[in-house]
Amino acid sequence: MTRYVRHLAAPAPGWTIDADVIVVGSGIAGLTAALELRAKVDRVLVVTKGELSSGSTVWAQGGIAAALHPEDTPQEHLEDTLTAGAGLCSEQAVRALVTEGPDRVRELVARGANFDTGPDGDITLTREGGHHRDRIAHAGGDATGAEISRALVAQLDAIRNDPGIEVIENAMVVDLLTAAPDGDGRPGPVCGVTLHIIGEGSRDGVGAALAKSVIMATGGIGQIYRSSTNPSSATGDGLAAALRAGAAVADIEFVQFHPTVLWQGSAARGQQPLISEAVRGEGAYLLNGAGERFMVDRHAMAELAPRDVVSKGIVAMMDEEGSDNVFLDCRHLGRSFLRERFPTIWERLGERGIDMAEDLIPVAPAQHYHSGGVLTDLRGRSTLRGLHAVGEAACTGVHGANRLASNSLLEGLVFASRAATDAAAAVADGTVRQLEPVTRPGPAALVPATMRAQVQSIAHRGAGPVRTGAGLLHASERLAALRARFHDPEPVPALPQTAEWETSNVLTAASAVVATALAREETRGGHLRDDFPDRDDARWAVRLAATLDGDGELQLQRAPLELG
Repeated sequence: MTRYVRHLAAPAPGWTIDADVIVVGSGIAGLTAALELRAKVDRVLVVTKGELSSGSTVWAQGGIAAALHPEDTPQEHLEDTLTAGAGLCSEQAVRALVTEGPDRVRELVARGANFDTGPDGDITLTREGGHHRDRIAHAGGDATGAEISRALVAQLDAIRNDPGIEVIENAMVVDLLTAAPDGDGRPGPVCGVTLHIIGEGSRDGVGAALAKSVIMATGGIGQIYRSSTNPSSATGDGLAAALRAGAAVADIEFVQFHPTVLWQGSAARGQQPLISEAVRGEGAYLLNGAGERFMVDRHAMAELAPRDVVSKGIVAMMDEEGSDNVFLDCRHLGRSFLRERFPTIWERLGERGIDMAEDLIPVAPAQHYHSGGVLTDLRGRSTLRGLHAVGEAACTGVHGANRLASNSLLEGLVFASRAATDAAAAVADGTVRQLEPVTRPGPAALVPATMRAQVQSIAHRGAGPVRTGAGLLHASERLAALRARFHDPEPVPALPQTAEWETSNVLTAASAVVATALAREETRGGHLRDDFPDRDDARWAVRLAATLDGDGELQLQRAPLELG
């Protein structure tokens, strides 16, 4: 098996800064962690790949789920979440989510987030797939993420002049820094990051940000696929960096494909327009080429079944018809309602010549959310001392094999707060202290940016919505050949720079996803194996965790669902 690398090719850091805690990312999880930390430690550094408002949160069209209605209960929310997770959720993590969630949402309102309200002033609650209650809070109709991001960024902007917090925008984290290895050769605790300021200095220039603790909130892995609803910055940076540093990742085979992404043709690449699940929540239908509602006979909840069920239903219908897409029909909902309820979607479709009130919308599944990530406990701690992970970059156990609609923003709130509290306590009591970084042994990697499309095509064909052992094995072999080709080559094929580091991360993340998907010989949640069509609780009611050993070999282990 071709080894994985332990660090990316880059020059020695040319400058150094320090902090108590570094937060990497500026979505709901990263911004919440930063704001919570500022009241608890002396110095916080926030690093974000774009501008503060460019995290994945801003793209969230759906809402945030919480038991806010008097007739709803956290227990009911828990039961819906466990059902969607297909037997692989950590019940302890879900219970923390649903019991603490309502208060975290109220705190978000106190921080300035304006949710849609009714005549009585209460937050308007709607329903989405997999929920048996109206418990989804929205803002601006279909602009919930943008409003949450605006409110949190405004809070952070208000304290930018505070000497205890520093924000570095347009900065890509290249690698995690680790201290001297343990006696068994495993990498030592995380003690900072190397980062590149995009557009400043030399194209390959990096600096070192040293800290006692690092919180990864880098979002998902969308760009390992040919098409995704994720922003272009979602190149698996956090997952790849954590894996290289020695942390365990888990559940990474569970990739959620959103059922209703606008179909723009087979040549479409990159971030694709999402047609929110809330459209189906308001009563839109899925139709096949003959104009028939095909989900009615496939699940009791029809179009509002959990996302993996709907995605599988669409893929099956496309196979039956030999088509590339199905259709979303919301014409019966009325022009004025659609324009008011879904202003963002209305505008984006209009730009492409589609009138929601008159036209059927061509849709097909595309990569949307990653249920796995850096393996963490209930306090956001990874298996590597000094490293926490939150948001989509983390695997808290909340989502199991499939995320319940609108639980992701809530997870970011709840577990970012938990991680910030834990990281601050570790700094205060001396559990973590500033250590000196050392270079991890082994070859480096630098994959030319021109290879990204090839990696994406391999991942899409091998580890897309429907998978087979033969397809995954072929993808694994092709990705291994690419890793062998570009690990520590002579001469270096390209200059270290943002696009090359990103593409190296895309290759690492894609390789790990394919490896775990190949190992899990069952169908469950977001993981559909054509050659193993049934769920197998006897063998696979476990988390599949992946780590790199001292030689850079990917090791898979079965981990319990409850980590504490």
